[in-house]
Amino acid sequence: MQDLIKEFMAQKKFAVIGATDNPEKYGNQIIKNLKKRGYKIYPVNPRLKEVEGLPCYASLAEIPVKADVVDFVVPPGVTEEILKQCKELGFKRIWLQPGSESEAAISYCNENNMKVVHSVCVMMN
Repeated sequence: MQDLIKEFMAQKKFAVIGATDNPEKYGNQIIKNLKKRGYKIYPVNPRLKEVEGLPCYASLAEIPVKADVVDFVVPPGVTEEILKQCKELGFKRIWLQPGSESEAAISYCNENNMKVVHSVCVMMN
């Protein structure tokens, strides 16, 4: 998994599913952390227009460029649904934050030729 983490962190563009404007939540802290470290961040949340000064997108399909990594900060059931969009849109690097993963989500990634990091927080790397 360390090699996979290194590969993911060498990328430049992260989409964050479950972005929030609540500074107490990981969906906000991850955006601030990655932004501070120089990554280009694309927050995704259909209920928000902006997060941390960045435009927020209603779905992955609305992001004007293709992100290198899709980082999930949502409950497992939501993760499993959005992974189907990831497959349709051709995303190959999936990061499941602790609490967003499930056996079904991990299996889906493996079965659909997606690289997946799970059970590790992106802020720790």
